[in-house]
Amino acid sequence: VQLVESGGGLVQPGGSLRLSCADSGSNFAFYVMGWYRQAPEKQRELVATKTVDGRTGYADSVKGRFTISRDSAKNTVYLQMDILKPEDTAVYYCNGRTVTAQDYWGQGIQVTVSS
Repeated sequence: VQLVESGGGLVQPGGSLRLSCADSGSNFAFYVMGWYRQAPEKQRELVATKTVDGRTGYADSVKGRFTISRDSAKNTVYLQMDILKPEDTAVYYCNGRTVTAQDYWGQGIQVTVSS
């Protein structure tokens, strides 16, 4: 399994970014795919998840601004981030979790929101 993120970068407050994560190493069947983030000197936190049967979950801080979607057949997950704020600045990690609760992580991608 190799989860590879793309789409990060620098954006001004109020702007948008779309993150993508694809499993380039296998055809693993992830029950849940999602995004986590870690800001400097803070713990990694959940951003958004989506199960294979379509249930979603969001951190309160991103509800109404971020949207998660996935293509289960391709083991790909996306995060549309709108109305970005400086406090969204972090390294974003893609996660895939199997039905047996085994976790796989991407290498992380930087998102910086700054004017």
